[in-house]
Amino acid sequence: MMLTEDTPVPASSLPMAAFKAHLRLGSGFADDDLQDGVLETALRASLAAIEARTGKILFAREFTFTLNDWRDPYDQPLPVAPVSAISEVTVIDRQGAETVTDSDRWYLEPDAMRPRLRAAGGCLPTVPLGGRVRVGMLAGYGPEWDDLPADLAQAVLQLAAHFNAYRHDVAMRGQGIPAEVQALIAPFRTVRLLGGGAR
Repeated sequence: MMLTEDTPVPASSLPMAAFKAHLRLGSGFADDDLQDGVLETALRASLAAIEARTGKILFAREFTFTLNDWRDPYDQPLPVAPVSAISEVTVIDRQGAETVTDSDRWYLEPDAMRPRLRAAGGCLPTVPLGGRVRVGMLAGYGPEWDDLPADLAQAVLQLAAHFNAYRHDVAMRGQGIPAEVQALIAPFRTVRLLGGGAR
């Protein structure tokens, strides 16, 4: 099973102004953008860390989910949330030949915590022996910073500030996420049951 990010978060969507305000940086100076590269790195690291720990995609973008077979022939949980659209379900045989399946054979069941791909009136498309299936999807709360839930937006800023403050401190690396950030993201974490697959 593999999840691939097909489209990155564009720099224009990053909350640079909100982050600078959070850091209480001065404004109105000729060199206001001098630290933008460092701040962007901290923001991207924060986004990645929070997405990894919650399974929630913050900014909407395209992903490809590839797996060797369905977990269940009628119902496949998706690895991230929220998912707003499935663009394709493609079966690939072991020689690499691809077959795009008809969209009337499956549908997306949206869910804030655990969206699913479900079979429509039968089974999901059969995955041949030695083959795989590729699911294209659009995941994320929305394209803009204001689309994020307030708790997650605050967590991004706080964790980015932490990364920025300790970027030169080797002793702080590997210390984990600060407790206040963990408290903000806790309600968004997926509870995993039944050997790792919440049903």
